[in-house]
Amino acid sequence: MISRAALKTATAALALTGTSISAGPALAQDAQPQTALVDLINPLMGTDSSYRLSYGNTYPAVAVPFGMNSWTPVTGKPGSGWGYTYDDEKINGIKQTHQPSPWMNDYAAFSLMAETGELKIGQEERGSWFSHKAEEAHPYSYKVFLADYDVTAEVAPTARAAQFCFTFPKADDAHILLDALAGGSMVRIDAKNRRITGYVRNNHGGVPDNFHNYFVAQFDHDFTVTRTWDDNGQLTADTDREGDHVGAVVSFKTRAGEQVHVKVASSFISPEQAQRNLDNEIGGDSFETTKAKAKAAWETELSRVRVNDPDQQNRRTFYSALYRMLQFPREFFEKDADGKIIHYSPYDGKVHDGYLYTDNGFWDTWRAVFPFFALMYPERDSQIMQGLVNTYKEGGWLPEWASPGYRDVMIGSNSANLIADAYINGVRGFDAETLYQAMIKNATTSEGRPTDKRGRVVEAVGREGVEYYNRLGYVPYDVGINENAARTLEYATADFSISQMAKALGKDADAREYARKALNYRKLYDPQSGWIRGRNRDGSWETPFNPYKWGDAFTEGNALHYSWAVMQDPQGLIDLMGGRRKFVDRLDSIFTTPPIFDDSYYGQTIHEIREMQIVDMGQYAHGNQPIQHMPYLYDWAGAPWKTQYHVRDIMAKLYAPTPDGYPGDEDNGQTSAWYVFSALGFYPVASATGQYAIGSPLFRDSVLRMPSGKTLRITAQNNSPQNVYVQSVTFNGKPHDKTFLTHDALEQGGTLTFVMGSQPNKQWGTAPADVPFSLSAPATTSGERP
Repeated sequence: MISRAALKTATAALALTGTSISAGPALAQDAQPQTALVDLINPLMGTDSSYRLSYGNTYPAVAVPFGMNSWTPVTGKPGSGWGYTYDDEKINGIKQTHQPSPWMNDYAAFSLMAETGELKIGQEERGSWFSHKAEEAHPYSYKVFLADYDVTAEVAPTARAAQFCFTFPKADDAHILLDALAGGSMVRIDAKNRRITGYVRNNHGGVPDNFHNYFVAQFDHDFTVTRTWDDNGQLTADTDREGDHVGAVVSFKTRAGEQVHVKVASSFISPEQAQRNLDNEIGGDSFETTKAKAKAAWETELSRVRVNDPDQQNRRTFYSALYRMLQFPREFFEKDADGKIIHYSPYDGKVHDGYLYTDNGFWDTWRAVFPFFALMYPERDSQIMQGLVNTYKEGGWLPEWASPGYRDVMIGSNSANLIADAYINGVRGFDAETLYQAMIKNATTSEGRPTDKRGRVVEAVGREGVEYYNRLGYVPYDVGINENAARTLEYATADFSISQMAKALGKDADAREYARKALNYRKLYDPQSGWIRGRNRDGSWETPFNPYKWGDAFTEGNALHYSWAVMQDPQGLIDLMGGRRKFVDRLDSIFTTPPIFDDSYYGQTIHEIREMQIVDMGQYAHGNQPIQHMPYLYDWAGAPWKTQYHVRDIMAKLYAPTPDGYPGDEDNGQTSAWYVFSALGFYPVASATGQYAIGSPLFRDSVLRMPSGKTLRITAQNNSPQNVYVQSVTFNGKPHDKTFLTHDALEQGGTLTFVMGSQPNKQWGTAPADVPFSLSAPATTSGERP
């Protein structure tokens, strides 16, 4: 793979694997069965990123699975989306974060920092040099040596709280700072009870006027000096401070090696609830106990999927990816004094009963993250669906991007896909009828979308251009609606999901109507160019047309990427392109066409373009979501061996458990989910079908503990980096010639056996009857083998 980290020292790379630099023995132990799965994870995977080029755009999140809060060291400005970057040299704090993406930025954040000597308040001036050699990153804890202060800082999480442990040298002037950050904040020092309380309000949209994150920080040492600072960074002895950007400092005299512990919790409901969260989740636990509980929580979730293989690098990549998948969407609910589930609503500003989840962009995650939840975590998926019901009732719309409330980011009405997929695959325990009505509202409404004082839409809800779409079958290119072709394709995919949901609910007329609309992609297929193309209101084509032009009619991609976004009907696309042979040739061309591009729509080369350009895979842009399913489309065209080759090639070249370990933005688990599914040997190309296209399993042996209580074992005989081609498949001892697996069959467990080889078996899975679902029936003219 193209690797900046390859230029770094092997020592630094070892430090990033979630162990310290002296981790030789620990690495050797990875081959032993007793190694905890969580200790295979590298939380720094993907952190070698920037605005210009993303190798993940991740940060080392210290959290429990789906936790309401995460914690991360900060090397940049705390208000920057790039809070932790691998190449940075200084750390200025460890902050509570809710950031789903650097492009969305953070909200409700505050940070803690330890110092000795002369007190330094400013975020830049207080930063301490650190080294990855003296940094230990795990999902359940983070530890770093702050060299300028001779202090070791550690943090261990719960869902709504955390414990810090600061180990100081001998000092008369040891300090711990709580920076409440800019955007509206308050701090109060209670020296008698060794406590700091307050709130933060920083956000980047999607919240009502009464939004607060209340916090409490409980210390185990008396304070020798207490101070607060104002918006200008001026310190005084005042114990109460409120403003735009305030903070607090408490100081101590310490012996060499003395540890100061801080228990921290927060709440979006009230200061009292913050204290309750602290009592409920930490109480009298020691730091080590909190750390052990967090580690156990991860191990419980990760152990649902055990992969075994002699290649430890692949196992590290797999579990590092799974760790990313199990962070979002995060819980946005708490427990009251009676243990009842309640939540503050970022939609109406009130406190309600029930579940709520947030920090998710469905444009990304409907593709593979939510199908994984439906397959392996249906109980969690049910809670998320209950949260969507609450969102609709409290805000009037389904969210398409929530952080924490509605955000105007990305396009489509992709909430329909994950709702229908959950329901079709047996997830229950939520009000499906209400969500169906919400899906219909999203699919039929663009008017009434919330706007600001300038008339600009501020919340991505409904479908922009839906009136044109419902009348013409597409969103026109020439009516001032950007990304119109992409919108048309995404609306058609969502319409298919609605039709599947309608059918399951017995709404046959709706099912037929939305199945008809799901074929609207045909309206934008240009037979002359052979690509999806923008179309004007009068039916004429967008002119001039450059298939290499990013943006414009498309979203973060070009015609060569979006022309495959017909997940619900690959057979229909095969027919439009002239049959199987021509379809396969065109798929091949994506990998062989040079990575030329036109970035004129953006006025700059956006990072997604650069990530496609540099990996030597032609026009294939795996770093962004619209084309990630494309390698699996060979399964529909009688050439499954090409799927097998490409998915293994992508896994090998574009993923690694290193700082540059992703091919582009990780995006709330979606790019990780592609790897996790693909490594297991199958992938959910189309939502709400209950099917998974078969690829090429990466591991020799995988054991999945299914929600049904049964076990699914996936073995790949003769598997190796060279033996990527499927020779044969059996499921529970019976030959399996289909290029897909069903949800129902996987759920029932059993043994799925692949026999692998170094040369393609061009007879397996190539018949028209062997292919996965398509809305269009296979055409007799496209049944030839390529």
